[in-house]
Amino acid sequence: MEDIIAVFILIVAVGGFFAWMISLSPVGKALADRMRHGPVPREGAGTAAEQAELVETVEQLRREVAELAERVDFTERLLGQQQSAGQLGKPRA
Repeated sequence: MEDIIAVFILIVAVGGFFAWMISLSPVGKALADRMRHGPVPREGAGTAAEQAELVETVEQLRREVAELAERVDFTERLLGQQQSAGQLGKPRA
């Protein structure tokens, strides 16, 4: 029984030391501030107009990626047809 208590004391001491070190770190200070004041909204959240602009930009990027994917598919089909027909020449040295 005394061995268990000695191990428990050691675990509590080591755990307490690490908890104390974390509380002194910037992470611990940030956690303490968040517990004191609650979650703070991000400063860069933006207005509704900025969010609409971001949504439009993302949609434009999606269209461009879809177009690029179609071009890659076309190129792969074209190369596949040339390989099956044996139209590819010998590689240059």
